[in-house]
Amino acid sequence: MGKIKEFLIKKEVIISARRYGVDAFAAMAQGLFCSLLIGTIINTVASQTGLPFLKTIGDFASSISGPAMAIAIGYALRCPPLVLFSLAAVGQAANSLGGAGGPLAVYIIAIIAAECGKLVSKETKVDLLVTPLVTIFTGASLSMLIAPAVGKAASWVGQIVMWATEQQPFVMGILVSVIVGIALTLPISSAAICAALNLTGLAGGAALAGCCANMVGFAVMSFRENRWGGLISQGLGTSMLQMGNIVRNPRIWIPAIATSAVTGPIATCLFRLEMNGPAVASGMGTCGLVGPIGVYTGWINDVEKGVKIAITGMDWVGLILIAFVLPAVICWLFGILLRRIGWIKEGDLKLD
Repeated sequence: MGKIKEFLIKKEVIISARRYGVDAFAAMAQGLFCSLLIGTIINTVASQTGLPFLKTIGDFASSISGPAMAIAIGYALRCPPLVLFSLAAVGQAANSLGGAGGPLAVYIIAIIAAECGKLVSKETKVDLLVTPLVTIFTGASLSMLIAPAVGKAASWVGQIVMWATEQQPFVMGILVSVIVGIALTLPISSAAICAALNLTGLAGGAALAGCCANMVGFAVMSFRENRWGGLISQGLGTSMLQMGNIVRNPRIWIPAIATSAVTGPIATCLFRLEMNGPAVASGMGTCGLVGPIGVYTGWINDVEKGVKIAITGMDWVGLILIAFVLPAVICWLFGILLRRIGWIKEGDLKLD
């Protein structure tokens, strides 16, 4: 048993919740961002400017989302080069066969294929043949065996959430907004969760509300401690920067969570805000303005399909209020209340 453990350590096969549940998941979201999401944004610009070469570039970027996710996961797992490069084929297979739930299939299968590849890496004299063969064979075989089922399961869960949000927009607006907002601030990937479940529509709008409540909320609430640098790094970057402070004083999270519980149902019930762009954008919030751009992309797509007549002024009012104004005002007010009762003290929100 000791020899097996030593061998796994030597191969950097570290079986842990953090390695697989945090590092790999976050990396997958980055891979998705650098392919499908960027491609979608470029395509949106192309549709607005009428420049066909931009559409071609956007299509190229979007088409390699499977390989991009798998390679990103391999990078997070510290795969040697031959394993890392071989994961491109694994990602393509898993994403293609996984359908709407392709990102989840890529996540599961790429981890297994990467770890198998690492186990045989540099163990033979024909490493150039063995390592890619084992990695690709494992990943492609698993893709054919389980990717369709994994994809259907993820899609089914996502459809249940979206259906429930349509049926109970108030209750589900609160739940989805709060849960995804919390996931955004935790060291896991809300974007990857939304992508894995293909969370769009009204549920995607609620998810966006929760993410914005945390990002914009923390940015504004902590302005007195962090000034403009903190406003930008949290509002356009990530509220995850506050995790160290949250561990020291969990009460500082209350205003952001309460804000998401307020803005979620406002998004679903009052404005009927839908995310019909890429599902990954539902979990991005205001990071690089990806969330709002995703909503706008969805509007454009719906207009082109004839599902939506036109983009209205009320659409813009709803998006601006949910993504920026309400999170800033509501979280700031909750923050003042908690400061006055002594639950948040001066310096509790200070970023290192």
